[in-house]
Amino acid sequence: MREIFKGIGASPGLAIASAFVLKPEEEYVPADNQVMDREAEAERFRVAVSRAQEDLERIRKSTEEKLGAEKAEIFEGHLLILEDPDLIDAVIEKVQENGQNAEFALYETAQTFIEMLQQMDDELLRERAVDIKDVSGRVMRHLRGVESSDLSAMPDECVLIAEDLTPSDTAQLDLGKVRGFVTEIGSRTSHSAIMARSLDVPAIVGAGAGLRGVATGTPVVMDAVEGILLVEPTDEELALYAERKAAYDQRKAELALWVGRPSASSDGHRVELAANIGKLEDVQKALDNGAEGIGLFRTEFLYMGRNELPTEEEQFNSYKYVLEKMNGKPVVIRTLDIGGDKELPYLDLPREANPFLGQRALRLCLDRPDLFRTQLRALLRASRYGNLKIMFPMIAVLSELREAKRILDEEKQKLMAEGVEVSNSIEVGMMIEVPAAAVSADLFAKEVDFFSIGTNDLIQYTMAADRMNETVSYLYQPTNPAILRLIRMVIQAGRREGKWVGMCGEMAGDHTAIPILLGLGLHEFSMSAGSILPARELIGRLSYDEWTRLSEQVMELPDQESIQQFVTQHTQGGDTNA
Repeated sequence: MREIFKGIGASPGLAIASAFVLKPEEEYVPADNQVMDREAEAERFRVAVSRAQEDLERIRKSTEEKLGAEKAEIFEGHLLILEDPDLIDAVIEKVQENGQNAEFALYETAQTFIEMLQQMDDELLRERAVDIKDVSGRVMRHLRGVESSDLSAMPDECVLIAEDLTPSDTAQLDLGKVRGFVTEIGSRTSHSAIMARSLDVPAIVGAGAGLRGVATGTPVVMDAVEGILLVEPTDEELALYAERKAAYDQRKAELALWVGRPSASSDGHRVELAANIGKLEDVQKALDNGAEGIGLFRTEFLYMGRNELPTEEEQFNSYKYVLEKMNGKPVVIRTLDIGGDKELPYLDLPREANPFLGQRALRLCLDRPDLFRTQLRALLRASRYGNLKIMFPMIAVLSELREAKRILDEEKQKLMAEGVEVSNSIEVGMMIEVPAAAVSADLFAKEVDFFSIGTNDLIQYTMAADRMNETVSYLYQPTNPAILRLIRMVIQAGRREGKWVGMCGEMAGDHTAIPILLGLGLHEFSMSAGSILPARELIGRLSYDEWTRLSEQVMELPDQESIQQFVTQHTQGGDTNA
């Protein structure tokens, strides 16, 4: 029977094949049986943990051979879970002190962690629950003496359908057979989605429990660009999607030609196209997509999904890795931006009625100089390994900027006094995401080396509309005249002081906004890695001189709708070259 499932396109692409349905393992809930020899039972658990470590090390090595060390880091995290005393020692304690059998002790302990993480507001922390479920399930199977789910029976040319895929499942997919996968649950930030993008496998996640009714061998079409799975498509649909797939593959090949080209308009005006990253494994994807730098390294992800603050050494190694990997290309590293929708439970911060307007980002760092100084020391120590630029987020008044710079300079002087080498060419800038900072950009421009406009927050604060609230989502308007005028104000303020201005919000990769931003004189566009090549191709078709004039006309238009129509008319209508 023909059906349509709608999910989230987590890794783009199209596939036409037959379905292979991976049946979920039945949840095993062990009984709380008492054991006679508690020490022998604890040892049985340790052996199961050791065997699970051997499994993960084998998968890690295999992933490293196929995809490189960066992609294998997911399994380094899984191995760390098996060394976590909060989990492992807690199980052994239940066995030794309570006489519980190892299966029940593991199940009960893991469930406590999983349920706690699943209740977190932050999506990345919720994904951590998937990791613990994957790892504890592997140990459980060794305790029970059962095999894990077998993916070896997959036929050629199939679309894999499952309730969910663990990172280890995804890493072990036979790419000679799998044309894509679709899962009932999941998100774009889940490890399976990240692995799919790394493997360049089309993936749709969160398509719903109705997938359970699909039978193995059923013809399917998956469109992971739109997030659609067609089950038993008609002949007309098969023909249509065959054409779309051919066009998609051709388009992908055309974009690949832009990897080594400069980012320049048709009349030779150069800009910089950089990538936003959150994890170390994102760096290679940025380079693969021709990024000319890192325009935003979200360092908060180094702090999340763990039980304590990262040490100075841990942070230093992460920053050093990114700087060396970029080999002299500029790397803008944002200091800790926690708060709003990103929380660190182990900091035990007080609950706020309005966290997006509360003690977040730099405000928190200035209130907690201990964690701020640790990060700054790590950044300064790493600075000699590349082209580092330090950026402070969520600044509203000059006193915040000055205090942050003062602390940075103090830590620099301390390190130099200790004989630690620190680069003398670190640029220090700030994000423009608070309307007050945008309006006062002329004052801030005298005291920074650069601006980077964080449009995600700038839009929500300017429009007084929570970007997480679907009922007011219509007010999230990147090309609203008010937003564009603030952006122009910031760019002009930077230009007057000879300071470069970038943008690291989603708007930087928006094809309606790019021509306007080019014309306004934006220097750097930082976006998700996958958006770089389409943006470079678009800029290559635009005339800078023409859009300098057209952008001023845009500023006189009354609303986002008329602005979008204007841009469409002048980009598709052929008026893009002077």
